[in-house]
Amino acid sequence: MLEIQKVDFALVELNLFLDTHPADLQALQQFNQLAQLRKQLMASFEQKYGPQMGFGNSFSRYPWQWIDTPWPWQV
Repeated sequence: MLEIQKVDFALVELNLFLDTHPADLQALQQFNQLAQLRKQLMASFEQKYGPQMGFGNSFSRYPWQWIDTPWPWQV
């Protein structure tokens, strides 16, 4: 979870930077790399602890896992 939080922080900062510097290719490449890393980290985390994002952003195995998974602060 800590690695996901670190990547999320960097993504938010890059998102804000790109809002004011949309033509910065290096920043855009870094954003895309971190977005891909986040996707991989989240998939790995969800395999171990279950879905983390609702409303169709995370898949659930059978049976419905939302009631069985720990809250993020319990991991």
